[in-house]
Amino acid sequence: MPTTREIIEATLENLIDKDRKPVRLRLLPGLTREELDEFSRSSPVPPSGDVPDLLEFCSGIEGTLEQIDFTGRSLSDGFGNFLMPHGLPIAHDGYGNFWAVDLQPGSANWGPIYFCCHDAPVVLLQAATIQQFVIEVFKMYNPPHKSLIDDVHEDRLFDVWRKNPGVIPHATALVSPDPDIQSFAAGLDPCFDLIDLRDAPIGMGFSWGRYGPKTEVKRFGSKPLFAYKRPEKTGLFSRLFGR
Repeated sequence: MPTTREIIEATLENLIDKDRKPVRLRLLPGLTREELDEFSRSSPVPPSGDVPDLLEFCSGIEGTLEQIDFTGRSLSDGFGNFLMPHGLPIAHDGYGNFWAVDLQPGSANWGPIYFCCHDAPVVLLQAATIQQFVIEVFKMYNPPHKSLIDDVHEDRLFDVWRKNPGVIPHATALVSPDPDIQSFAAGLDPCFDLIDLRDAPIGMGFSWGRYGPKTEVKRFGSKPLFAYKRPEKTGLFSRLFGR
């Protein structure tokens, strides 16, 4: 299979949008060897696989998704570290939403990549690797223009927000035959529901703001197992007198 760099080189020319208008993308300069070494030292997960070759070839792409910066140096996703302790934002859409690599210490790959959205407040799986992410970006500019980037960005987020698929009630998680789910649930109070994204298909995710922007979200270490807390029910007396 071609490397990420080879994919970009092979598909950069003759790009057109859905209206058959030419699209001109510009590659940002690659990192020097010294810059790549410094980037590797400062990253919690040094570039691996074909990512070093990609970064030496180009550090980002202008003209698509508003901006792509594989180093994350010019981006800040604003989601803090409660979802991805080692998250690296690599692209944004110009509306405050980001694509971020969920860097996993000890992993041989840079991935997975999630689309982090604030309206609706959801996080969705976008790609398993940088390579898959780049392939889907360029599909937007080649007929038939069917890309999982558009699918996730335009449609899946509202589907997940409305339906909240795959939610595991706390009581169910406590007796799960899966040791990770059971262990995670055992450390949470009963108001938490769990979401398992370990084998999730592209576009699957969860509503990190299901109960408002202050929804409490937890994660099971670095594994893509998440939980959010349902508000505790209170009576009229408690609501009136703050008890």
